Amino acid sequence: MTGSDTAAGDAFARLLATLAEVGDRFAGEEWSVVDPDDRAEGLAVVLDHLATAFETQFRDSPAQPVLREIVTPWRKALGDNADAVYHDAAVHPDGVYEITGTSPGSIYLSITVEADAVDGAFPSGTVGVLNDTLIDVDDAGRFTVRLGGPAADRNWMALDPRASRLTIRQYWEDTTSGAAGPGRDSRLRIRLLDGDVPDEPRASTDASTARRIDRLSTYVRARTVDLIPKPGEGTPPAFVSQVPHEFPPPVPPGDHALAAADAAYSMSPYLLGPDEALVIRARWPECRCANVNLWNRFMQTFDYTRHRISLNRAQTEVDDDGWFTVVVAHRDPGVPNWLDTEGRPFGLVFWRYMLPEGPIERPEAEVVHLPLP
Repeated sequence: MTGSDTAAGDAFARLLATLAEVGDRFAGEEWSVVDPDDRAEGLAVVLDHLATAFETQFRDSPAQPVLREIVTPWRKALGDNADAVYHDAAVHPDGVYEITGTSPGSIYLSITVEADAVDGAFPSGTVGVLNDTLIDVDDAGRFTVRLGGPAADRNWMALDPRASRLTIRQYWEDTTSGAAGPGRDSRLRIRLLDGDVPDEPRASTDASTARRIDRLSTYVRARTVDLIPKPGEGTPPAFVSQVPHEFPPPVPPGDHALAAADAAYSMSPYLLGPDEALVIRARWPECRCANVNLWNRFMQTFDYTRHRISLNRAQTEVDDDGWFTVVVAHRDPGVPNWLDTEGRPFGLVFWRYMLPEGPIERPEAEVVHLPLP
């Protein structure tokens, strides 16, 4: 069966065609991917998107929502983080939902609601945020939050008429990676308490399976060729620099989709030769938590399970005056705060500051030759 025989068969053929198109275009010359290793990484991120789509979208329903991990140490996309675990689920603006879970040692917890992310579409923006300043957590780390329904002062958030999905963020600030550790055991649950919310049929049908397969196609396209501008095109957010080694002043993302509205970000690419290093001087601001991560061009973290590719405040050796030096290099320069490029000549350096208080110093960087003086 290759399509045209059933609705599900046609949808499956569309999915194969989408993967072929995205593989040729997004992981090809149209997006300036010409090096064989870059193309291999581009194809891998397409498969990561497909895997995420299947995990989070294929059997998803706002009437029977399930909180699933958006990214893992082995399935990454869209700017993941070595110190955070992200879960998401479908919701409907007419529903009233209850979320329960634990926050095992996390330093930051938030719930954001995304708009218009229906049937695999990329969200148009963030239309709600509730962080742990308004969430009561008991001594055992347990919490309960209600979405929609009658208003409450705490542990509650309204659902915007465009509400479609929610994201739960949990951050750790330990000497080891939070994304590879305690976040695996948050025991997050969501259930529909009330509301007339559309559901999928109990048994799979030709039509329902076709809709589910089409979600996968939409999800993959919406996060590659339909979202990411070709090099040299589009206007980046204010926190993104297109000039290597020049960090913009950290700023909040506003209602930028899939961003934490109570954070500030700054990002710049790096470009290094085999005997070069990027030396960054920075200062952690007053904030709930903060870190810096190395990404590839497809916004995937490097391998934090085997290499030091990120630093949070607990992992950073700081000078007496509160400043610190980060060295991004292909090999160990023999100083603290080394971030390992894994030999990659190009990548992205991304700073996050959660719940910052007051101004944030802009990281300053320069390229030097190894060995360091």
